[in-house]
Amino acid sequence: MNPSVHSVAMLGGTFDPVHIGHLRSAVELRERFGFDQIRFVPCHLPPHRAQPGADSAQRLRMVELALADEPGLIADARELRRAGPSYTFDTLTELRAELGAQCALALVLGVDAFAGLDTWHRWRELPELAHIVVMARPDSVLPESGPVAELLRARRAAPEALQQRPAGAIVPVALTPLPISATGIRAIVRNARSPRYLVPDSVWAYIREQRLYQAQQPSERSNAPAHTHTL
Repeated sequence: MNPSVHSVAMLGGTFDPVHIGHLRSAVELRERFGFDQIRFVPCHLPPHRAQPGADSAQRLRMVELALADEPGLIADARELRRAGPSYTFDTLTELRAELGAQCALALVLGVDAFAGLDTWHRWRELPELAHIVVMARPDSVLPESGPVAELLRARRAAPEALQQRPAGAIVPVALTPLPISATGIRAIVRNARSPRYLVPDSVWAYIREQRLYQAQQPSERSNAPAHTHTL
């Protein structure tokens, strides 16, 4: 572990493509909570949704391009190196082993993902590995009943907990709402329109270079939920 790194947040997702909603959320989280690093971890084989329109290497490259000029935001390719479904439990286990027992580690989720946490692989063990930061929109509602609501009641904490202990807290936080979705961006490109200012210029140039999203992708025909910046 780098001795200068005391707190790390993990922002996972398909990033198909990464966009300014993802980036703005990460910047706000880093400034508000003082994370030394925020790691963008592209999902290789998503367990809960259709396969992305761009392949894993292309999605990782877009993340690398998007983060190139932003200190503290890091593209993390570890899920691309693993076979099988990209389970968050496995990723957090790897990160915890690398960072050490005392480093504060946080998993960042949107409200929709958090509400479905009980469908995730070994979900009850996730708070033993990391804090959970729930990014709330103004119109979003946290779970009020069921096992995830019970977990929230048991572990909800003030934001200060993210730096005071290595794991275990659940902290809802309101961020600047940016109603941008990767699904919408793919539709814009497919309809021969420009997504400029929704994605970094370097990402838009790469989309054009690779001719991504120009034809209908399998993920667009599925009933998978929209991939918004709240992940």
